[in-house]
Amino acid sequence: MRIRPNRAGQPTPAELEELQEWRSRRFRILVCIDGSEESYEGLRFAAQIGHSDDCDIILCYVRPIDQGLRTGGLQVRVARENILEWGLDLPGVRYLKKGFEILIKEEGMARDWNAMTSSRAVWGDPLGDIKTEYRHESGRAIVLKLKVAPDAASGILDQYELGPYNLMILGEPSRWQGELSSFWNAGLVQKVAMLSPCSVMVARPRKNGRGHLICTDGSEQSLDAVRRDAVLAQHCGMPITLFSVAPDMEARPRIEETLAQTKSMLEEMTIPVANTMVGVGDPIGQIVEAGKDYGLIVVSDSGKSRLKRFLVGSVAFGVMGRSETSVLNVR
Repeated sequence: MRIRPNRAGQPTPAELEELQEWRSRRFRILVCIDGSEESYEGLRFAAQIGHSDDCDIILCYVRPIDQGLRTGGLQVRVARENILEWGLDLPGVRYLKKGFEILIKEEGMARDWNAMTSSRAVWGDPLGDIKTEYRHESGRAIVLKLKVAPDAASGILDQYELGPYNLMILGEPSRWQGELSSFWNAGLVQKVAMLSPCSVMVARPRKNGRGHLICTDGSEQSLDAVRRDAVLAQHCGMPITLFSVAPDMEARPRIEETLAQTKSMLEEMTIPVANTMVGVGDPIGQIVEAGKDYGLIVVSDSGKSRLKRFLVGSVAFGVMGRSETSVLNVR
């Protein structure tokens, strides 16, 4: 594959405003990678979701401030323009390049791409944030973002503010704390999932499961999540199963009626539902167990404030932490 570079300077305020308006009309996925196989699993989900021409995929790697990237006398401007094109073993560069290759292979788009590199000064770092945007003739864009920040979680959340983004995808967490301890010692994935303003997917290695298990409790917020993911599942060609949990057997008939109404709602949208299921008991345990047979569990955000997410948690966050299946928290 041959990439033709097309570099440009910093955009003007008017150009930035036009860019933000254009981005708001597209479906934008932010995939956070760290070089682990778990983070690349998220790329494969992104390729499956974002295969239409109105979707852009942004790969982000966060590096510490000024660690391993001193210019050593090289002119900073030249370094900024070339860093994502060099074959140097610098922090994050090889991970971003590998991610790009995975994406174009998954999507079968190995034709020429036009590339534009730009940079932004941050944190007093010699090179700052650097991105290379690859644009395909179809209108698709894949962006490689080498971002600098004091820590990875801060960098990812800061990148959201530069968006907007419709979906953020992260790899499987190395740890997931309980509700109270998460306030002080949440891991990267848990912290970002708690604080992100947009929907978050925790991507785990896919096993034999296929299709979306969409969970609902009948609330307006969860019904909105059902509608949104049902459209996404249909777009990806994935079958849909609706799932709800009754607290006890006495409540089961009411839950079954709610599921029947939810199924009718989707059928009115011409979206078929393959199956409906009801669990009884603890919601988190029931969802995690049922989700083992699916490629993706879909839960809706509790609507709690960011502080309450830290302090009291939710069913959605419990499922994200305990599941062996990828989980999408629709927000």
